[in-house]
Amino acid sequence: MLLVVGQVIRAHGVRGEVVVDVRTDAPAERFAVGSVLETDSTAVRHLQTVPPGAWKPPPTLTIESVRPHQGRLLIVFDGIYERNLAEDMRGVLLCVDSATIPASDDPDEFNDHELVGLDVVDAAGERVGELLRIDHAPAHDLLVVRLLDGRTGLVPFVREIVPEVDVPGRRIVITPPEGLFDL
Repeated sequence: MLLVVGQVIRAHGVRGEVVVDVRTDAPAERFAVGSVLETDSTAVRHLQTVPPGAWKPPPTLTIESVRPHQGRLLIVFDGIYERNLAEDMRGVLLCVDSATIPASDDPDEFNDHELVGLDVVDAAGERVGELLRIDHAPAHDLLVVRLLDGRTGLVPFVREIVPEVDVPGRRIVITPPEGLFDL
């Protein structure tokens, strides 16, 4: 499974440098010089209008240089040395394989890919739904749950509402406040 660690926002300058929005808690590790990242350009709308045979980002990119800039990173990838190529990278997701990420030693810390697909149950053990994804909001993370009736519910990922995460047992226990799923 590919995990998104960043996204190319735009070209910067004329020598192939790109602005990258970081989406990982370990940017120094993921964006070190020499690191190889996989690309996922399927989410890039403008690539759908590119004529057949036109340049597309390669399946992997090697970081040649990296430096911080206004809360983001400026990166040069091996082989991308001109503005036009860098501009064609706009919107490309930068990913790593989840198999390369070690599990955390902290029992209260989880990687998103470990939780997606787990059953969400209430304190009595009744199934509420399935975890679709985790949205990382400014205040706290939100569990996006496909409820049994097909709707989508948002559950704040805080200890008071999510008292137990049992990865080996493939379940997340929630104690939702009254009316949480009534909207």
